[in-house]
Amino acid sequence: MIEPDGFELLYEEGPCLVVNKPGGILTQAPPGIESLEVRIKQYLKARDNKPGKVYLGVPHRLDRPVSGAMLFAKHVRAARRLSEQFEGRIIEKTYWAVVEGIVEDNEGTWHDVIRKVPNEPRAEIVDDKSADSRAAILHYRVIERLANASWLEMRLETGRYHQIRVQAASRGFPVLGDQQYGSTQEFGPPSEDPRRRWIALHARRLNFRHPMTRARTVVDAPWPSAWQHLNLSKLADPDCMG
Repeated sequence: MIEPDGFELLYEEGPCLVVNKPGGILTQAPPGIESLEVRIKQYLKARDNKPGKVYLGVPHRLDRPVSGAMLFAKHVRAARRLSEQFEGRIIEKTYWAVVEGIVEDNEGTWHDVIRKVPNEPRAEIVDDKSADSRAAILHYRVIERLANASWLEMRLETGRYHQIRVQAASRGFPVLGDQQYGSTQEFGPPSEDPRRRWIALHARRLNFRHPMTRARTVVDAPWPSAWQHLNLSKLADPDCMG
């Protein structure tokens, strides 16, 4: 039995599959550079004894340092239908984040206008008159407060570039380990290469319609072992998702 190497297979039904992406790896990359897409293609080719190239549709992405649930398609029609769900905001995406600082309100909504900084791999908060700016909305609730950090559940209403990371950091709550947006701490497996470092942001749940059967499907991604050292008391609580 061939097992996945470098990712965890969470769900597979027909042409649709969900994997648990580790932090520190690109979703997609140019030829010759390691990526999650390449790992999955290599696994499917070996497992299914496929000749020639393996098709893998990638209807959405996670930032390199982010872990968690990612949805893929094994043929073009399924990929197109999943892309339409993402574009239509039919798919519900839930994230877990541990952020520096204490978020006082138990729940709330963050409204911002953000844009990707031209020619730089980062986003910023701007006013609504700025060129290429777009509304960014997310809803959060506090799962647990630590001595100097907060564990949040976040549901995205929009899906902007680095949205959670920049919205949290702009309020003084950078995601743990996200030094690009002001975190003062490291997180995850140590690495000399900063590009391979993780941040404490995890795509916890995907709620979508199967692209062929239309059945509502919910997949949870287990938290990575990197979270264990945070001593989050509710990690073992099955009701912490609400």
